[in-house]
Amino acid sequence: MWIQRTLRLSARRRGFHLITREVEQALPELSSVEVGMLHLFIQHTSASLTLNENADASVRADFERHFSESVPEQAAYWTHTCEGPDDMPAHIKSSLLGASLMIPLGQGRLQLGTWQGIYLCEHRNQAGSRSVVLTLQGQATGQ
Repeated sequence: MWIQRTLRLSARRRGFHLITREVEQALPELSSVEVGMLHLFIQHTSASLTLNENADASVRADFERHFSESVPEQAAYWTHTCEGPDDMPAHIKSSLLGASLMIPLGQGRLQLGTWQGIYLCEHRNQAGSRSVVLTLQGQATGQ
């Protein structure tokens, strides 16, 4: 079985946001997959995807603080500034974290660890909605 669809995420403020449920809701076919893989690809250069802590929101806040300090907006060496002071830092952060994830599937669910969740990492101050291409490949139960 192969399924591909685009998940349109609503605009969010800058930060790290759990989107695991939205991904699962976009693919009801997950429940029929015995074994497979889910590939997620964000179609943007100023946002990224990653996996991390899904229970304590302070982890997401700490991620934002760390990346904001590590890749500052007002660096004197930025030359790409025509789209605002947060644009070039957003590109750097996106490259550091990445545009895609691969998650194994088994027995009808994402095989995430107990404390793992899928993050949308929004690196712009005033971002719009984001598109994530979801590609499911797997063997359906009973095949």
